[in-house]
Amino acid sequence: MADTTQQITLSAELESLSAFRNHVKTICQNISGLDEQAIYDLQLAVDEICTNIITHGYAGMDPGSIILRVEVGTEDLVVTITDFGHAFEPVEPPAPDPNASLEEREIGGLGLFFVHSSVDDIEYESSPTGNTTRLIKKFAK
Repeated sequence: MADTTQQITLSAELESLSAFRNHVKTICQNISGLDEQAIYDLQLAVDEICTNIITHGYAGMDPGSIILRVEVGTEDLVVTITDFGHAFEPVEPPAPDPNASLEEREIGGLGLFFVHSSVDDIEYESSPTGNTTRLIKKFAK
């Protein structure tokens, strides 16, 4: 597949999550280096990042927008998610203890653990013009 870029901008509301997931799936279905599991992983990562932007980034603010750009290169796919809310860096949380009971587990962080497990690299940048999260997934060879 030749290098391509596609972008959508939607309201930062939970109702937009399915459209973001579908946008990623539609683009990824035609990429030979991504199998069904890799596509699902990317959808999960996008869903988690966008959910955090909606619930934390725009907390206490009117819902703004989220720009989702998907760039398909020759060796990887880069999903760039831009918002204009409060900065919320998706740092990698500690791995959850699989032996801990639900009562013993800490609340939060599991979604970001899945994000970091689903992609090859994550880059985050915050500036006065907005916050940008890049999810990078390399193609299988």
